[in-house]
Amino acid sequence: LTLGPVLYGALGGFRTNEQLARDPAALPDPWVLTNYQDVFSNSDFWTYALNSTAIALITTAVAVLAGVMAAYPLARYRFRFREPLFMVFVLGLLFPAAVAIVPLFILVTRDLQLGNTWWGVALPQAAFALPTTVVILRPFLMALPKELEEAAMLDGASRIRIFWRIALPLSMPGLVTVGVLAFVASWNAYLLPLLLLQGEMRTLPLGVADYSTEHSADTAGVLAFTTIAMIPALILFLAMQRRIVNGLQGAVKG
Repeated sequence: LTLGPVLYGALGGFRTNEQLARDPAALPDPWVLTNYQDVFSNSDFWTYALNSTAIALITTAVAVLAGVMAAYPLARYRFRFREPLFMVFVLGLLFPAAVAIVPLFILVTRDLQLGNTWWGVALPQAAFALPTTVVILRPFLMALPKELEEAAMLDGASRIRIFWRIALPLSMPGLVTVGVLAFVASWNAYLLPLLLLQGEMRTLPLGVADYSTEHSADTAGVLAFTTIAMIPALILFLAMQRRIVNGLQGAVKG
């Protein structure tokens, strides 16, 4: 059920519109490469892909770095209101970006002057990825043996050095997990880029919608465009699937 639409779209890109109209469920006969060649030769596609890649990388970097820096004191330090502060991040899981879309639009465009820029989309996406990042990373950091920190402090290491040299390397499975989740979520984001980006700054999900509208009669071409647009996120997720599972298991155990 999950792979069916994906396979149908990928195979549909190898067919002509006449084949799709005659028998929508049949296999390509003959196989046609024109649809995919047209997409790859479309300069707008590469512009959309560059924007999506840049925004996803910025979102991932900011979410992972800020998330692990927030999760570390919540896991390793003891201070007043530590648990209530952690509950703020937990409650953040309940609020999707659509809830705050109007205030975000005003904040990004009017106050920060980041409308129609990569950072204007990446920063809010990273902020909404923070709750998931902190909730997943905190158990990893809590599970680190205290003896490692004590030994490092006896050798003269500072708190910052312990964080960079001990905590981060040992939490790598969790970092990979939250990084992949943040990247895929940013790659597939539609609503926030729709409101903040225009013209050549638009991302692939917006490009798919534009292409579908512009070439509404070219069903095979739309299927080819959609298939290519989802390949990078699909490959990344499949390549890191085992690490993601291990990371989530470690978070549950912690």
